[in-house]
Amino acid sequence: MLTAATEVLAAADGPGSAESAWAWRDAPIATLVQRIQQLQNERAQAFRRLDQAHRQYLLSGQHYDFPSYRSVVHEVTQAFAAASREVLAVEAELAGPRAQPVLARHVRSLQELEQTRLATVALLQVMGTPGVSEQDPEKLHQLKINFHPLL
Repeated sequence: MLTAATEVLAAADGPGSAESAWAWRDAPIATLVQRIQQLQNERAQAFRRLDQAHRQYLLSGQHYDFPSYRSVVHEVTQAFAAASREVLAVEAELAGPRAQPVLARHVRSLQELEQTRLATVALLQVMGTPGVSEQDPEKLHQLKINFHPLL
């Protein structure tokens, strides 16, 4: 369980490299904002899928079906990473060539909030897994720190 949740967090941490032939480079600012909205919808779907997979994992009973859960976590991780790379590319475009620093800061804030949300969801899923909540309180505290230093 920890490996799968850690993989989700790793997707949120690194911006990756923006593609050199980015499809939105010459798009109007309104189109970039619409793209951010689309990416947020994709993230919302990914969060729902992650939650659904975790619920299925917990409902799988004594013989928890971790491989299926891990597979969904991997797919969702890829979706989060792709969305994050594109959001950061839009932010860079707004901050640089488009000279829209206020909008770029809002996009950056959105990205940071999504990282915090993802870390929190991953931690809550780990904490809600049978056997984890019965661990030593010091280990639980360290687990929280590893997932998100603000928690």
